[in-house]
Amino acid sequence: MTQAATTSHTGTAGAAPREPWYKVLYIQVLIAIVLGVAIGYLYPEFGKSLKWLGDAFVALIKMMIAPIIFCTIVHGIASIGDLKKVGRVGLKALIYFEVVSTLALLIGIVVGEVIQPGAGFHADPSKLDASKVAGYAQKAAADSTIAHIMALIPKSFFDAFATGDLLQVLLISILTGVVVTGMGQKAEGIAHAIDTAGQIFFRIIGLIVKLAPIGAFGAMAFTIGEYGIQKVVDLAWLVGTFYVTSALFVIVVLGGIARFAGFSIFKFLAYIKDELLIVLGTSSSETVLPHIMTKMRRLGASDSVVGLVVPTGYSFNLDGTNIYMTLATLFLAQAVGADLSVGQYATIILVAMLTSKGASGVTGAGFITLAATLAAIPNNPVPVAAMTLVLGIDKFMSECRAITNLIGNGVACVVVSRWEGELDVKKLNEVMAHPIAIGTDISDHAPAPIDADTKPTPAPGTKVAAAE
Repeated sequence: MTQAATTSHTGTAGAAPREPWYKVLYIQVLIAIVLGVAIGYLYPEFGKSLKWLGDAFVALIKMMIAPIIFCTIVHGIASIGDLKKVGRVGLKALIYFEVVSTLALLIGIVVGEVIQPGAGFHADPSKLDASKVAGYAQKAAADSTIAHIMALIPKSFFDAFATGDLLQVLLISILTGVVVTGMGQKAEGIAHAIDTAGQIFFRIIGLIVKLAPIGAFGAMAFTIGEYGIQKVVDLAWLVGTFYVTSALFVIVVLGGIARFAGFSIFKFLAYIKDELLIVLGTSSSETVLPHIMTKMRRLGASDSVVGLVVPTGYSFNLDGTNIYMTLATLFLAQAVGADLSVGQYATIILVAMLTSKGASGVTGAGFITLAATLAAIPNNPVPVAAMTLVLGIDKFMSECRAITNLIGNGVACVVVSRWEGELDVKKLNEVMAHPIAIGTDISDHAPAPIDADTKPTPAPGTKVAAAE
């Protein structure tokens, strides 16, 4: 086989002329972020006025999230054709999510105890302005196990699409996929229509993502203009601790998992560089949900696993949010001079495991879950008003939360796909050999239709279930 043919088959960037650097998406986003920081710092009032650019971009993306998740999950379940396998993949994903998420919570506590970023802060709780976080506290007060369960159920089938609630969309998508699969040939036309609609939605997203540099510029200019770099300087120890902890989690924990699954975490990061920069600029991992699903398929993960694992992970696998909640809780306790008991530590972990579910990549969700975690600690020595200490820098920390969440979900998708015996190892190795070039090429093209009859090359030593 000639090299040209090989390049065409693998979909590498070498098959097409290389674009000028200024047309490459991740470079455009990077330049936009730098310009946004400069504008926000030099002209803060003007920077604050640009908030609508970031909000508009996020809104454009979010309007497509619900239909894309619905089409992807329904098509994924229907393409499996075996409800037992659907349950097996879902169970494996949930087991992975809980293990890694719990590890992230524990790492946040360990780092908080060792580094003690809040020690010596000597904040007086009686002098803190609780009104600044009253809104978050009210939302957290309504948070409970029953509230979580009831929140899963939309008012109507279409209400989930109208509100864009990820958990509700997941519920109706799974139910629809199960019914479509159970109907067999009678629903083939519906399944095909849903698959076609999904491809249309992905192409729309491909057009919207071209506006990412504008959205990132506006969001970053507003952030710096509104909160100022001085806020980061004032609490640099906490911000730095969180970023370093998240980086170590990605490199050591997720890197170890990735190595076990047969790929390098550094090459994986290079592969999704476009998405990482978009998340950095917008502070929301939802803005790249469709793209990360496309890239996971091109990386060798099976279509059915991608359709189930990635959307579910956006609600159940939030590693960055988990690290933030335990680390921030310990910071606040240390800042007000409170000593937490072993029982209170256990409560923090258990409550955080619950409150983090459903805290998707939307900016501010992590702050609400932090308030809910603090409110649930028995005999709590840390007042919710203490959250005012981190209110000014939460926006800067939300970017790291979203990036860590995104990386964690990408790794989870590959791992579960390999665990299920449906990882195309040959394709994985081909992509990882040239992650930057291939990643850039994929981001600039609409995803190719997925042939449900195409069987990936299984990982060595795995078993593939026989077709029924």
